[in-house]
Amino acid sequence: MADNTADDAPGGTPPTPGSTAAPSPGAGGGQAAGVATLPGVPSAEQARTELAGLTVAAHGSMSGYSRAKFPHWIAQGGSCGTREAVLERDGSGVQRDEECRAVSGKWVSVYDDKTFTDASDLDHTVPLATAWRSGAADWTQDERKKFANDLTHPQLLAVSAATNRSKGDQGPDEWRPPAKTYWCTYARSWILVKAEYELSVTGAEKNMLTDMLDTCTS
Repeated sequence: MADNTADDAPGGTPPTPGSTAAPSPGAGGGQAAGVATLPGVPSAEQARTELAGLTVAAHGSMSGYSRAKFPHWIAQGGSCGTREAVLERDGSGVQRDEECRAVSGKWVSVYDDKTFTDASDLDHTVPLATAWRSGAADWTQDERKKFANDLTHPQLLAVSAATNRSKGDQGPDEWRPPAKTYWCTYARSWILVKAEYELSVTGAEKNMLTDMLDTCTS
């Protein structure tokens, strides 16, 4: 995938992640397995308010972009890094080796409702390249590191390799999860991340996010 293919490998100023919106896994649809583990998903009503407040602008330049400018994965305690933390959070029956790597377990990819028993890929809800061209180019590397390893907001989740590759660095106007039942949660998550980090949206992106929020049941 253009931006996220290696997301499961080691590896303006935004606000520092810290304050977390109360998780609402059941609000407004998006009931696929695994949703309850995603932190900070706002309600559909809150997402609509945040979407209205986002700056609408054309994509910025990709000049100077490199995945190395978003260092990941970082240590999250002991020998475990961000990847291991997400796999533990999103999986069930996860067993780790002495280096904290997941060696067994079960994961459900909410993007396509597929279940896996090998360690899944990780996806950044808002891809790194997308963040770069919507504001992150102006951040410091430490700020980009926080974004790439954010466990406080709905920015990281375990998904199938196929959907990880097909999504690439595309926005919701270009790519949406094959499982339409997840569209509501996907839109709410995308909007929360963009709002938290004060990233802009394109007009087409905003229109599609509005349509996806319309799939929410409450």
